[in-house]
Amino acid sequence: MSYDIIGDIHGHATTLEALLVELGYAPVDGVWCHPERRAIFLGDFIDRGPQQRGVIRIVRPMIDAGAALAVMGNHELNAIAYATPRPGGGHLREHNVKNYQQHRAFLDAYEYTPEYHELIDWFCRLPLWLDLGNLRVVHACWDEEAINRLAAAHDRRGSLSNSLLYAATAEGNWEFDALETLLKGKEIPLPPGYSFFDKEGTQRHHIRVRWWDGEATTYRSVFLGHEESQTQIPDDEIEGDHLIEYSHSAPPVFMGHYWLSGKPEPLADNIACLDYSVARPGGKLVAYRWNGEQKLLAANFVSMHTQEFGLVEERGLDDTL
Repeated sequence: MSYDIIGDIHGHATTLEALLVELGYAPVDGVWCHPERRAIFLGDFIDRGPQQRGVIRIVRPMIDAGAALAVMGNHELNAIAYATPRPGGGHLREHNVKNYQQHRAFLDAYEYTPEYHELIDWFCRLPLWLDLGNLRVVHACWDEEAINRLAAAHDRRGSLSNSLLYAATAEGNWEFDALETLLKGKEIPLPPGYSFFDKEGTQRHHIRVRWWDGEATTYRSVFLGHEESQTQIPDDEIEGDHLIEYSHSAPPVFMGHYWLSGKPEPLADNIACLDYSVARPGGKLVAYRWNGEQKLLAANFVSMHTQEFGLVEERGLDDTL
């Protein structure tokens, strides 16, 4: 089967709809579908953008009807943990000011509505990775060792069981580290005394890295993220190992998450990131049209510039999208 893999959407339903039209999809009985192809979503449907409900009303029927596949993003995992009580009090994701602000767009659209907990349950059913044989999909990093260990200990299909959820939201557990890598990417610490500020203004002492790139030898060259942050990263040689082995002969793997900018293109012959900062001014929603090729092609990227800036969603009003 031929697939259209689509990057992080973050509440931008109008842009998603325009991209689906560009890709040849159309609504049939309320489900966007293509006569010959199938979509795959890379997660992070929610937070940030003004059309939280509009996105869910597009992607969920597609997934439930089999017109699309999807993996869980870190924002869906955060939403699950934010909604799940912790034994003894509180929640698996703390309800502090920072976490609330990050999650506010979704909470404004859904919290205290009848759909809220049912939608959280649906998020729980999204797999953590997809291995389709000659194609692989994960939100941030394909770590074979972590995937195999999770499959053996919890669910070979990559589902988020209750036991995995509780284990993966407690720092110190190997499950926590495994999901951090799969859904947020591999991180390494910066040298002592160095830090940078991310897109939300948070000071960071660790960077997410080009985990497959053995030719990157400095912190700046190994940094994987928006180019505006790159100038804050020291150009010193890396201390320690940043690599996760991924063979050039392994199936192509697609990921999102990293807020890239510029012209979409493969990161390696068989690795592509499709997150090009849809939730930032000048950002794009990006897809890749995969037709079975082992070596990924720059010509197969399709992008749609973000269209929703300035819109304000009121609860329920975007349900017609």
